[in-house]
Amino acid sequence: MISAVLVANRGEIACRVFRTCRELGIATVAVYSDADADALHVREADAAVRLPGATPAETYLRGDLIVKAAQAAGADAVHPGYGFLSENAEFAREVADAGLVWIGPPPAAIEAMASKTRAKELMGLAPLTDVTESDLPVLVKAAAGGGGRGMRVVRTLEALPGEMEAARSEATSAFGDGEVFVEPYIERGRHVEVQILADAYGAVWALGTRDCSLQRRHQKVIEESPAPGLAPGLVASLHESAVSVARAVGYRGAGTVEFLVDEDGRAHFLEMNTRLQVEHPVTEAVFGLDLVALQLAVAEGEPLPPAPPAPRGHAVEARLYAEDPATGWTPQAGRLHALSFPTRTPGSVSGNVAPTPGAPALRPSAAGYGSFGPGGAGAYVFGGPAPSTATDGQVDGAPGATEARAGGAAPGRGGSEGARQAGPVGAADGYAFGGTPWVRVDTGYAGGDVIGVHYDPMIAKVIAWGPTREAAVRRLAHTLRRARVHGPVTNRDLLVRSLEHPDFVAARLDTGFYERNLEELTGPTPGQEHAAVAAALADAAARTGGSCRGQGVRGNPSPTGEATGVPQRIGAWRNLASAPQVKAYGEHEVRYRPARDGGFEVLGAPGMRVLAATATRVALEIDGVVRNFDVAAYGDTVHVDSPTGAHSLTVRPRFTDPTDRAEPGSLLAPMPGTVVRVGEGLVEGARVEQGQPLVWLEAMKMEHRIIAPVSGTLIALHAVPGRQVEVGALLAVVNETA
Repeated sequence: MISAVLVANRGEIACRVFRTCRELGIATVAVYSDADADALHVREADAAVRLPGATPAETYLRGDLIVKAAQAAGADAVHPGYGFLSENAEFAREVADAGLVWIGPPPAAIEAMASKTRAKELMGLAPLTDVTESDLPVLVKAAAGGGGRGMRVVRTLEALPGEMEAARSEATSAFGDGEVFVEPYIERGRHVEVQILADAYGAVWALGTRDCSLQRRHQKVIEESPAPGLAPGLVASLHESAVSVARAVGYRGAGTVEFLVDEDGRAHFLEMNTRLQVEHPVTEAVFGLDLVALQLAVAEGEPLPPAPPAPRGHAVEARLYAEDPATGWTPQAGRLHALSFPTRTPGSVSGNVAPTPGAPALRPSAAGYGSFGPGGAGAYVFGGPAPSTATDGQVDGAPGATEARAGGAAPGRGGSEGARQAGPVGAADGYAFGGTPWVRVDTGYAGGDVIGVHYDPMIAKVIAWGPTREAAVRRLAHTLRRARVHGPVTNRDLLVRSLEHPDFVAARLDTGFYERNLEELTGPTPGQEHAAVAAALADAAARTGGSCRGQGVRGNPSPTGEATGVPQRIGAWRNLASAPQVKAYGEHEVRYRPARDGGFEVLGAPGMRVLAATATRVALEIDGVVRNFDVAAYGDTVHVDSPTGAHSLTVRPRFTDPTDRAEPGSLLAPMPGTVVRVGEGLVEGARVEQGQPLVWLEAMKMEHRIIAPVSGTLIALHAVPGRQVEVGALLAVVNETA
């Protein structure tokens, strides 16, 4: 029997594995880099061991250090999570040779399938070698790992050598293996995969299909199960192929077989991932299973039942990233001030949620391991300690609260110093304890944590289940829209718009979705001018001492202590007309003044009336409709949340600092990161052409090219390989010439 598990990973997957271990009575051990010293997965583990350094190559890719950490902490098993060393056969052998239990497939199976080139050979397929014009477009792909890293679409022969070199560099950094290969690129294909689970006694389960077609940079963004609209014959063929692949290599544990389905409905084998996938929660929700618990059972030698449970309903997952889709998916770093999601219905007790009719029931799994899925006890919270007897809707001792922090500030850590925050935050033990009974959140961050530059920028995975696809999609869109995400720019608005896009609603899915629709999905969020008004009035209320009694409860407590839902008016103003006040946020300028009735009057806004305002909540009547806005200020950044959308505003300074003006032709770092290389032969005085790559930055495990904005002469080059740079750092200057 396994008594203590070390997770050779970080972030949300480490928290996810820890959760199941806690419920099974298994001790947990974390490893952490110097950059992760205060990370959530470290705070959650029973024990943690430092891996000196910050980069993956120094830490999470050092199998020798991880094995020593397990031995030092007294762990008797290692779970690899996904990414890093999860598909490294040599690491699996090191773990086994040290007398530890490897919670994964046999090393021989990893060797056969984890390398995409060897997997294709096993399936009778071969990569392209001598690429010609007729082969275009092609896909350059890393042989190891996954997550879209080390992948490039190439449409011209001239670009092929450079893209192969970029893919090698990125793959080496992410997986410690720079092998790449080339294969045909299928336009408008659907990415469909099959989850498999196998034991040591010949049982192999095919746990339905998943569609993962919505991708950016070949990395999945939205996934769902089952894959919609597939012909029954195709589904049966995919299941049969996946099971055959697993049997052919003597597979054991959880894995995924991936296919690309073309417009004619033909499936093409892509690869097998010999690990747990990021998107495994949608399968858990539909089948009512805990795949991590089953991984542990298989590793302990337990047999699987003869057949898996029947699937029920539909589940959809969205990956919440710290990135800006409007600027080329640029990763973002910085402090995550707040992260919260709508709670379950007030009054439902955590861990004892009654399922709605038709939802999957809690099922016992192999060897008595618990199951996850709607109706499963404690099923829908990962990323923090579960509450014991706390009642949902009763947060921080405030009855009636309707929102809980998914990760809020960790115990003893406070939040963001000096922040003015809105509404009820906090949860049992300071961590997340759920969404609705049908919404699950997996996260590796808490409010107050810092999103760094060394690792993947995913903040959380949000998963919704429903009896139908339409119900699941609607629940997920609602949860994301009402989430409170304060800090760096995220893709939250893009996720909501994607879920509501006509093509997604109609299940017209393919991997080119974002390439075709990105512009319309990244436009300004409607209502920003109203959010600016709310921010300005909340600022005025804060400066004059106006506040809502009973912070932490939505609305304003009545004298009886019950929440009325309407903030108090501010009554500290002189009963005289005064000069207008002006507050500017970006392109929006708000002019207002104190009104004679003790409230505010917004100037130049016909159809708008201020009903109430406090430092954290503002109620406006707009064209006869009352809208409530929650406001939280962090320095010059203000986050405004409302039922119709969320806005991040930056206070516009009254005067521009002349030193902020960059020289024409300046190339500034779009994100914090590390310079990995500069263009070959590039020196000051060199001639460069518009669009020519000059500098390569690595941030959050992805490479980003900085290109020449114009043709001209390179008059300054400050980028040096290996140097870390902050956002806005001057990398180079190009002087435009005719």
